[in-house]
Amino acid sequence: MLKARAAELGRDADVLAFDVTDAEAVRNAFAQIDRLDILVNNAGIIPRKPVLETTDEDWQAVLDSNLTAYFRLAREAAKLMVPQRRGRIIMVSSIMGLLARPTIPGYVTTKSALHGLTRALAVELGPHGITVNALAPGFVPTDATATLHADPKFNEWISTRAPLGRWCQPEELAGPAVFLASDASSYITGHVLVVDGGLTAAL
Repeated sequence: MLKARAAELGRDADVLAFDVTDAEAVRNAFAQIDRLDILVNNAGIIPRKPVLETTDEDWQAVLDSNLTAYFRLAREAAKLMVPQRRGRIIMVSSIMGLLARPTIPGYVTTKSALHGLTRALAVELGPHGITVNALAPGFVPTDATATLHADPKFNEWISTRAPLGRWCQPEELAGPAVFLASDASSYITGHVLVVDGGLTAAL
């Protein structure tokens, strides 16, 4: 899909498929990259279990995918960006880094921690010309939220909770991501850009 879309735009794209929770696979993938200008960290899982039913294995799996993998990829990206004194790292987070819902303790924890990681990396990598920011989407219809989106009561609740009165559409995240990846955001770093239709602004 990526190669086809790039061809439509008159560009070329290569695809490297690897498990972001596998440290060796990540190192091997980055060893094949000569130059990197933009990293969009966008991987994760969201198991839904009450805290009393969440096992150590469940907890660790979320940490590995939603936080450790983000750190690992950002570190490897920075190794390529520091010598060129330029780069953009974008963490795809969630408003669950600002709020919380039941049955997703690991997800809420990792998204909160991701905001701290964004600030920590922004401070350390800023002197090298690298900006690090995060996107915090509200509720978006994806595979991960399919159950919620299909629930009429929850759907209605989100539509009345967010001032814009609806869910965010996936394509509405493209503009904010392009902004953070472009020179238009050259003096913005350590920031969490919330894209939630005003949900977190409303009581």
